Amino acid sequence: MERENNVIPRKPALLIIDMQNDFVMPGGSLPVPGARDIIPGVVDILTLFRKAHLPVFHVLRLHRASGVDVEITRREIFRRTPFAVEGTRGAAVIEELAPIEGEYRVKKTRMSAFFDTDLDLMLRTLGIDSLFITGIQTPNCIRTTAFDAMAYNYQVFLVRDAMTAKNREIHEANLFDMQNIGIRIVDGKDVKSLLP
Repeated sequence: MERENNVIPRKPALLIIDMQNDFVMPGGSLPVPGARDIIPGVVDILTLFRKAHLPVFHVLRLHRASGVDVEITRREIFRRTPFAVEGTRGAAVIEELAPIEGEYRVKKTRMSAFFDTDLDLMLRTLGIDSLFITGIQTPNCIRTTAFDAMAYNYQVFLVRDAMTAKNREIHEANLFDMQNIGIRIVDGKDVKSLLP
């Protein structure tokens, strides 16, 4: 386990998960506490990947206005307050992280960025061996994506200060759990030294 944890990425990609207006900005339909606080950290990591010309994937939760594609546990929430409706301002990536030409968008309707998406296909086509993950939320979309990435044999790095959850305790407890199964937890200041 220790040897695996010390693997240096040869071809990393960045995943930015759910940094959308509805979840991050004031007035959003389903705001995540602390989401705005991590914007600078995510911007820093995004800037590193852009300067290194490494692949960037903006993972976006997007739903039909009817809610027909919302998971059963969230249908009532969606009925009361629709969120991440495709084509709306709320579903768009926040301005600070707006995708540029050459970056990828992955549409998802569930927590994991891998569930019923073409993410794995694109990563394999690009020869990616490792993923740096940022965004929201640590116990939900981050965790399911990290577990699935590990199951597909990607080396996973979670950027501690470029992610958040409902509160600090939930965030740290989930990081502890994921670290215990071999997922690497890193601070934003250390990411540059890990890039090829």
